[in-house]
Amino acid sequence: MAGAIGELRAAFPGERVVLDEERLAEYGKDESDLGVFQPGVAVKVESAGEVRSTFAIASRYRVPVVPIGARSGKSGGSLAIHGGIGVSMERMNRILEIRPADLTARVQPGVITGVFQAEVERHGLFYPPDPNSLDLCSIGGNVAENAGGPRALKYGVTREYVLGLEVVVPTGEILRVGRQTIKGVAGYDLTALFVGSEGTLCIVTEATLKLLPRPRHVATALVCFPDVDTAAQAVSRVLAAGVIPRCLELIDDVSVQAIARGSPFQLPPGAGAALLFETDGNDEEQVFAEMARVAEMVRGSASGEVVVAQNEAQRRDIWETRKYLSVALRKLAAGKLSEDIAVPRSRIPEMVARCREIGKARGLLVATYGHAGDGNLHCNVLYDGDRERGAADAAVGEILRAAVDMGGTITGEHGVGLAKRDFLEYEQGAAVVALERRLKAAFDPLGILNPGKVFPET
Repeated sequence: MAGAIGELRAAFPGERVVLDEERLAEYGKDESDLGVFQPGVAVKVESAGEVRSTFAIASRYRVPVVPIGARSGKSGGSLAIHGGIGVSMERMNRILEIRPADLTARVQPGVITGVFQAEVERHGLFYPPDPNSLDLCSIGGNVAENAGGPRALKYGVTREYVLGLEVVVPTGEILRVGRQTIKGVAGYDLTALFVGSEGTLCIVTEATLKLLPRPRHVATALVCFPDVDTAAQAVSRVLAAGVIPRCLELIDDVSVQAIARGSPFQLPPGAGAALLFETDGNDEEQVFAEMARVAEMVRGSASGEVVVAQNEAQRRDIWETRKYLSVALRKLAAGKLSEDIAVPRSRIPEMVARCREIGKARGLLVATYGHAGDGNLHCNVLYDGDRERGAADAAVGEILRAAVDMGGTITGEHGVGLAKRDFLEYEQGAAVVALERRLKAAFDPLGILNPGKVFPET
């Protein structure tokens, strides 16, 4: 590292090379609760050329390079588990261009997702991907993890909106892949390969994103149920009827307990579970007609009336309650392991019940909530201190394997990263993982980019 640090200090202005231990510790953690793994040095880059220079230095000294964004990830993808050079994208934070006539935009990776959404809405446009951390997370991190969110049910995940990328690969090439147009099928789809590659194949330095016209009307509602099984079955009924709301979120009984401890929107006493759903469109009557249709399908098994938000303030309170549910759950136990699995929609009730059984067998509470409309469930294993951490880790392993056994996946949106790398082969099989390793080696022959992520270490 000494030689690499010397060259970095010569190549970059002093304030952009971070060596202070306290500041490096901040670059060494995220929202995964996996611990602090700080790089040996951090560099605040401002261009693709500077990323290329960093790769050149790292290659000469054979030291790892770890891309670092907003550090809001849940899978440990930006943790420097082998030290090395942390490449911070925080200074590459400009919205380069919004083109309303073409319904596209160009942005740098450090742009905060919520800031970008607000800016395009000023133009009457709409960027649908809405990860729960949109006020914190960055476009570059969303691209790396192929982020989703509640609106993915109707609109899809980040990959659906990435038309093209500028990336730097470890061998030093600055590549422009994809296109500026909405359609295009020339060559291999390298853009889709890079989206969701979790910072193991390239570092993204620019993204061309697809936009939509902003829906003029949105309706939000919440309905309670006697128990989580009944709520999960209601989700299946709605989807089986061919109705695709903008959002369809499940809140289980443990999550209801957390909400009761001071969330902005309080559920009625006795609620055992809840569904939050939303419809949108340009015709107000059609939006509320679809809302009424969903309400009719769930009302028969509900434990109360469907509560429709009457104004923007009430709608905001309902979503704030859902948005900060992960934080609220921390009031129920000293520790929390949050995993996002996805299963076929028809097996949502079975998966919710299985998570509860796994927790009960180990004497732990498991809160299951999330984007039930597309089968993406957030399973939160709650535990008290170090004495229960082993049981919690074992429960997480059972939950991940159960999801795969039901035809699902170990992650719907948070990524594999460090947290789930040991379960990748259980889902994909040895042959597929071996192929993915060969792809990784083609882009990163020295193995210096974000080592130890996605694949189990050999």
